[in-house]
Amino acid sequence: MAGTQPLRVKTISEFHHFRGLPKPEHPLVSVINLEDVNELPSGEMSMVKDFYSIALKRNFNIKMKYGQQEYDFDEGTMFFMAPGQVLRLEVEVVTTLKQSGWMLLFHPDFLWNTPLAKNIKQYEYFDYSVNEALFLSEKEETIIAGIMQNIQQEYHSNIDKFSQDIIIAQVELLLNYSDRFYHRQFITRKIANHQVLDRLESILAHYFKNDTLAMQGLPTVAYVADALNVSPGYLSGLLKTLTGQSTQQHIHNALIEKAKEKLSTTALSVSEIAYGLGFEHPQSFSKLFKTKTNLSPLEFRASFN
Repeated sequence: MAGTQPLRVKTISEFHHFRGLPKPEHPLVSVINLEDVNELPSGEMSMVKDFYSIALKRNFNIKMKYGQQEYDFDEGTMFFMAPGQVLRLEVEVVTTLKQSGWMLLFHPDFLWNTPLAKNIKQYEYFDYSVNEALFLSEKEETIIAGIMQNIQQEYHSNIDKFSQDIIIAQVELLLNYSDRFYHRQFITRKIANHQVLDRLESILAHYFKNDTLAMQGLPTVAYVADALNVSPGYLSGLLKTLTGQSTQQHIHNALIEKAKEKLSTTALSVSEIAYGLGFEHPQSFSKLFKTKTNLSPLEFRASFN
């Protein structure tokens, strides 16, 4: 319902209870076989979990929304959620799910005092939107499902002093494979991804053509991502794979090209060019220009005379 507060699920035990599953064997980590989750009440529901959730889903016949994006899960899809993200489910009637796959849940407390507690922030796909899910080949699915089952088997066994380290090693392995598969996806979905790159160049060219720079300053990464209808994290990952550069570097490159054009074809002073390009301080412009070209703006201009 519009305006309804999302359901906040604080613990993995609460999530198990909510989905009609037996109590988890471990309070901070759980692997769920999605064939055991087979019914949802009707209506629209928003949920926020206070723990990480990684799902490998097949044949999930429910519409899911993340932000304003909508996605129908079909088969062989991975979806990642960090604590605090809002997920909306739309169920028209009481629905029997036909889904299969696996879901890994782990609480941030499980990572306490381990390197992964800090390093997990490096996995950008936790910030991707639903429509930027990871599509897996059969072979990739087998790898991911195998790791999730290894984690489940580990906490099924008698918990000892090695258990946490072994489970965390498996979680890291899963995250690294997911990173690899996302990079593979950026490459294999080449046409769609190069269209994003073309649109990025077009958006920047249009922005730099009119007076927007002088009035609003440089476009932000968030502005560019929003214009492309993708999340900032996804755009960054895509660009790094395709071009080796971040979104911010692409913005700076477009800026430097515009600066070169003004330095070589106009008599404007360096300060006038800097202000026209949205810089508050000409020194900041000169510093960026030298970093990018190994020449100061005046040295670049002199090379044309």
